[in-house]
Amino acid sequence: MKLRAITLDCPDPEALAAFYRRATGFEPHPGSDADFAALTSDDGLAIGFQRVENYRAPRWPDQSVPQQFHFDFAVDDLDEAEARLLELGAAKPDHQPHDRWRVFTDPAGHPFCVVLRS
Repeated sequence: MKLRAITLDCPDPEALAAFYRRATGFEPHPGSDADFAALTSDDGLAIGFQRVENYRAPRWPDQSVPQQFHFDFAVDDLDEAEARLLELGAAKPDHQPHDRWRVFTDPAGHPFCVVLRS
């Protein structure tokens, strides 16, 4: 079994796909539209973004609306990655559980982590 795609619920698929495209360099999938957008990595992994009416963003670390999952992205420099992600529209929650990685939220509120490449 090989993981082929991960799809996130969100209020605006095109906007969230644009954020992750700038952050990751993944290419747009040609089948994207206003209700579903996708990006594809060089190895074929796709990240999809599907429109959900009445979407409720996760409230990390508060569990009133739990995160349910998160991405981990490896980077060479945490400070450089943080500056770039904040410029792209990510937010950095006050609660940071560890100094070896950093937690951010994407424009739709999904938490994700940035860790040092090992």
